[in-house]
Amino acid sequence: MSVTPSRFITVPLEHASRLLNHGPTVLVTSAAGGKRDIMAAAWSMPVEFSPPRIAVVIDKSTYTRELVVASGHVGLCVPGAAFADKAYAVGSASGRDLAPEDKFGAYAIPVVTGPVLGLPLVEEGIAAWLECRLIPERHTEAAYDTFFVDVVSAAADPRVFSQGHWEFNEGNADLHTLHHLGAGVFVCAGRTLRAKPLA
Repeated sequence: MSVTPSRFITVPLEHASRLLNHGPTVLVTSAAGGKRDIMAAAWSMPVEFSPPRIAVVIDKSTYTRELVVASGHVGLCVPGAAFADKAYAVGSASGRDLAPEDKFGAYAIPVVTGPVLGLPLVEEGIAAWLECRLIPERHTEAAYDTFFVDVVSAAADPRVFSQGHWEFNEGNADLHTLHHLGAGVFVCAGRTLRAKPLA
């Protein structure tokens, strides 16, 4: 398995929550015991700025969840418009059904290795990623499938996120983030406007 060097820029942790603040679909990655998996999740959000904390829903029936619980680590990758077909594919199939191959191999998704936790992370067609450590909250995990995680490293494609802010424009349309509307239909972030002071 070849490792592709990262072209992403490091995102300071004080800006990490901004990577998810606008509510994009995320890809959840995990690895444990020599196995790895990736799935799509529509429900994630920042819950704390410092330290940066995220909540993400990972259904108890998923193979990804088994690996997250086993390792205590989770990767969150923010797919762009060019990744829509693969995002839908990894969200519609189970990694259990692909053995001995995994979804990364089955859908030709190259990975980079996370710098802190060694998680499999995706950059091709991706706007940003976050490496996270699980905060055990057994009740919310069991009752609501909601996991809370601390972000320990983050990076983004500088064409769409730099100096702590998103910059969506015509030149980076393939990296405009996906927002799932259901049944494989997505809308993309793209039109931005700056509010003016009312005074």
